[in-house]
Amino acid sequence: MATTLFDIAAERLEERCDMDRLAARGTLRLAVKEAGLDVQNLTILQLRAVFEKLMPNELEARGVTDAAATCQAVMNDIASAASTADLTTSSSPDEIFKRLGGS
Repeated sequence: MATTLFDIAAERLEERCDMDRLAARGTLRLAVKEAGLDVQNLTILQLRAVFEKLMPNELEARGVTDAAATCQAVMNDIASAASTADLTTSSSPDEIFKRLGGS
């Protein structure tokens, strides 16, 4: 079960691409590190920036066709998951994703 925003994003990436779990997590981890961020403390805004700016190139380098659309689909999946979460205690995106991840 996903415990961080990174875990959730990696799971969605794995589902959307022809990658195994290790490849999806490794690719995302490289992009997050390239952005100078920590996978354990990602915010939704940071993750969105990674998926918009860095992940398309990372995915293209690994043979994923239409990488930009794949990145957008992953972020849409995450946004959809957040919109179905219980929003009664907070409307902060970071807090929503923390609850989604079980942290």
